[in-house]
Amino acid sequence: MRVLHVNKFLYRRGGAEGYLLDLADLQRAAGDTVAYFGMSHPENETPLAYAARFPAEVELEPAPSGLRPRAVAAGRMLWSPTSRRGLARVIDDFQPDVLHLHNIYHQLSPSVLAAARSAGVPCVLTMHDYKLACPSYQLLDRGRPCQACVTGGPMQAARRRCKDGSLSRSGLLAVESWLHRQFDAYDPVQRFVSPSGFLADVMRRAGVYPDRLRVVNHFVDLTGVAAKESPGGGVVFAGRLAPEKGVDVLVEAVAALPDGVTVDIAGDGPARAELEALAARRVPGRIRFHGRLDKPRLHELIRSAAVVAVPSRWHENQPMAVLEAFACGVPVVTTDLGGLPELVESEVDGHIVAADEPTALGDALNDVLADPQRAYRMGRAGRAKVAAQFAPELHLDRIRGLYAEAAEALPSRRAGRAPAGGGAAR
Repeated sequence: MRVLHVNKFLYRRGGAEGYLLDLADLQRAAGDTVAYFGMSHPENETPLAYAARFPAEVELEPAPSGLRPRAVAAGRMLWSPTSRRGLARVIDDFQPDVLHLHNIYHQLSPSVLAAARSAGVPCVLTMHDYKLACPSYQLLDRGRPCQACVTGGPMQAARRRCKDGSLSRSGLLAVESWLHRQFDAYDPVQRFVSPSGFLADVMRRAGVYPDRLRVVNHFVDLTGVAAKESPGGGVVFAGRLAPEKGVDVLVEAVAALPDGVTVDIAGDGPARAELEALAARRVPGRIRFHGRLDKPRLHELIRSAAVVAVPSRWHENQPMAVLEAFACGVPVVTTDLGGLPELVESEVDGHIVAADEPTALGDALNDVLADPQRAYRMGRAGRAKVAAQFAPELHLDRIRGLYAEAAEALPSRRAGRAPAGGGAAR
């Protein structure tokens, strides 16, 4: 099978990109031919056969300065002719059996789906966030969980100024989502993949193609991933350093941990400088920032810990941070939002606490750290869970099944399908 993966970034920027690249490796190992389409970016993996066809890089976080750059960026969010033309040429050359799309919002836009429809190629889209139900994609209103747009429609984002309190930024995102829904921009997708039951429920309530939704867990390849061999260690966080990840809550919780317990933070992102300053001010010398690590070094760091903290303050979908911790035989303390409670079972392979509560987080981490042998057993239970429920072979079979469903659905789609029965909510 010839699979063309489409994502705006093509380097290990976060969980979505990590999943994409790992799935592509899994597919190649199974005999599939894989190629990529995305946005030009200096950190993209190399070589990429079709890099010359990629649209130019555009940075949206932070937003570009100046009236003309902002207008160009806004236009590209709504519809990107260069992305459509570039993908059309790649499809013509690569001749894929299926397009597997991931995060195409903003930098690529759903214009790429128009190229797929014109070429008659079936499309499967894995949803890594809530963009199709929430214009700002995180179900957050200025840092607080919010689901107003799920049933109230995308213009709620403008009314609530949920994007950084800015009417202009929130309004642009709201108009973008409204227009895409009005023109059924995502209709060329035959199957939408949700890694968690929570995300699938959000999409159903928002009316986002409920008849095309399928829940398929991510996967973890345990091949070559050693489990933690002995009890003990400190605390590790691994992920993007952004406000929604709640790393500041972890920093505040460190004050409640016993002296001598180390906290290691792996990852990078827009909040890194602020977090380093907070750590230096609140718990000097107790937190080490490692930056972005490759997978072998990340796994080594995780195995050195007694527990992994995932203190998210947003509705995580199915974060690889939890699954990779379990793969390394380390328990997880996380929050009660989104798909996280679907992964972690309190007292079995970790703990679940309220979000944005440093005291609760510190108490749960202390509970794990206080009994190294019990923590070790909890980590082993987590590894057994991923071996049974998140095996690569199982995932690949499910994804191939969805590719077949998408191909089967392609010629039988009805023209002019009413959005209320299977389209995005208006």
